[in-house]
Amino acid sequence: MASTSFADFPEDVQLSILSFLDPSDIANFACTSKRFVLLCRNESKLWYTICDRRWGSKTQINKWAKGKISYKHLYRTLNKWEHLIGFWRRCGQSQQKQSAVNGVKPPSLVFFEWGPSFLSGSRVSPSQNGTYNVTKTPFLWLSISAEGHIVNYLDPSGQNCGGSYGELGFAEIDLIPVNVNFIGDVHFSVEENVGYAFRNLKIEDSEDAIAGVESGSPGSLPETSEMYQYYANRMSPGADRSWRRQRRREKDRQGKRRWETEHFLKIVDCSPTPSRPLQGLWKGFSDDMKLEFYLVAYDGVGISCRMVGDLSERLTNCSPVFWTSNPTFMKSPISCEEAKIYDTRIHFRPSEIGDHIHWDGPFIDDEVVSHIMHINSSYELVIPSLADASANPWRVEGRIWLYRNGTFGFGFLRDNFIVDLKHIARNNCLLDAIQSSDD
Repeated sequence: MASTSFADFPEDVQLSILSFLDPSDIANFACTSKRFVLLCRNESKLWYTICDRRWGSKTQINKWAKGKISYKHLYRTLNKWEHLIGFWRRCGQSQQKQSAVNGVKPPSLVFFEWGPSFLSGSRVSPSQNGTYNVTKTPFLWLSISAEGHIVNYLDPSGQNCGGSYGELGFAEIDLIPVNVNFIGDVHFSVEENVGYAFRNLKIEDSEDAIAGVESGSPGSLPETSEMYQYYANRMSPGADRSWRRQRRREKDRQGKRRWETEHFLKIVDCSPTPSRPLQGLWKGFSDDMKLEFYLVAYDGVGISCRMVGDLSERLTNCSPVFWTSNPTFMKSPISCEEAKIYDTRIHFRPSEIGDHIHWDGPFIDDEVVSHIMHINSSYELVIPSLADASANPWRVEGRIWLYRNGTFGFGFLRDNFIVDLKHIARNNCLLDAIQSSDD
């Protein structure tokens, strides 16, 4: 029986096979022959298929840069930006906290998701309308212009959530051009690009634009042809005056910085898993009747739960809600004593009417308790002096009640209530999200 080599297949079949390989494998394969080099450079059939197979269900591949960008380069960009998808927390000390723009405090929790032709980051905070709704406020966009340049915009006031949208899918009025700098896969910073020139220059700015105003993506070098033009203009008569005028404008912009550099860390494990059913971000009503965000983490020693606070704030704002060093569940049958502990407590969650938070009605079938875990509050983790106290008011025994639908509630024996927690997001989609203007 005669053997069949890869070269014997029709080109469409070859491209289809290559589209299942990783880019590094395609690069290695391209080194095998000159013919395969051209095959591996095929934009419309190979690299578009690779991009569409990986991200086509999440974004519209053919709309990025109006379809004018190389899909090979698009793959490289989206592969990098994909790390942004999910939740991030603001961290580090900065002046932005004291100088909030337009009275709006910088976000401590940001959620990134795919748009039709861009990535959008939104501030996410608990609504205070007595429901499990979360408030979603526009914050940051990353996209690619029709010329193939990376463009990043930040909305300092969070008001840009509708109206007239530009070519990138959002209104560009009152937005700040920024640089997004990646530090590994779990850390990035956002800094204002004060030297970025907008595409729509005023007539009086045209001379300066010809004399060398930056173009292209923030922080990028000019294209080769633009670089020659740049130096030619620098040597032309009157160029010194234009150049000095441009430098003065840049210094003025430096003095009018609208956004201080911010750093963000990714919340890596923000969703439950079969082996870690409590893990991730949750929302629920605290004992002061406000909706709060909670982060539950398995730390190798036990399980800890903290309210989601700003990592740049004082440690007391991130003190643990509960902690346990024995993350094992009690399974059914549940003892009568444990059943009584659960049945005699009020559940903190919205009523069906929505006019109050206390609600002690019966659970629906899929919210019955399936497992129980012992916990305790452990404020001595951040206040060491409490660990040696003979009567520590903060060391209180409690329970976690895991429900059949995958959510859970927790409470302490000295209290008569249960805080029922719900998911904030599922499958990289925010649940119960409302725009801030509707809150």
